[in-house]
Amino acid sequence: MKPRVLIVEDEPGIADTLQYALRTEGFEPAWCATGEEALARIAAEPPALVILDVGLPDASGFEIFKRIRATSDVPVVFLTARSDEIDRVVGLELGADDYVAKPFSPRELVARVRGVLRRAGKGASAPAAAGAPAGAAPPRVLVVDEGRMQIRYHGRLLELSRYEFGLLKTLAARPGHVFSRDALLERVWGNDTESMDRTVDAHVKTVRAKMKAIAPDEEPIRTHRGSGYSLAEDLPTAT
Repeated sequence: MKPRVLIVEDEPGIADTLQYALRTEGFEPAWCATGEEALARIAAEPPALVILDVGLPDASGFEIFKRIRATSDVPVVFLTARSDEIDRVVGLELGADDYVAKPFSPRELVARVRGVLRRAGKGASAPAAAGAPAGAAPPRVLVVDEGRMQIRYHGRLLELSRYEFGLLKTLAARPGHVFSRDALLERVWGNDTESMDRTVDAHVKTVRAKMKAIAPDEEPIRTHRGSGYSLAEDLPTAT
């Protein structure tokens, strides 16, 4: 079956462009123009992914996202005419899977959709990109063994402290997702009230150094100035 993608967008021209691009690449697009209709459709027939415009006529896309998350874990990609950093950060902090600002390339957005579905574990049902061998899977560069509290990078075991392991495990759980320093502090350090932003920066620096010792030409951990850190979206991982 073709993966069904629900587009929630009040501008018909943009919706038509998205539907054409997705249909051409082997997806089954559906369209609605309001947040309330989107909620009803998701409840009646859950899609594989939702493309959600932030500026809807009946409600903020952020509010609709919160209501979606109350009942569903369907992957969501925000779409907005505003490229302000604060909007992007708010969207990602809420837990969105990706964020695309208008104007955008339809091909880029389709590529983002593929990446989100792959990370969400739905890649097997997503159509392969043109020219990709059927059934081909990239080698797992980063492998997290949570039970043993071990992470292997290019097949080699990384010697990590407790917090370094927690940091890299968190980033690896959602490649491409930008985690703010506060979010990393909460997830990795928890109630350690003495930890501060520079604690995260220091640990990122040491983890980077250990990974660079194995693969000097790679930059797997990306810095997003003013926002936080993410693991490279194109880095094949297994968790």
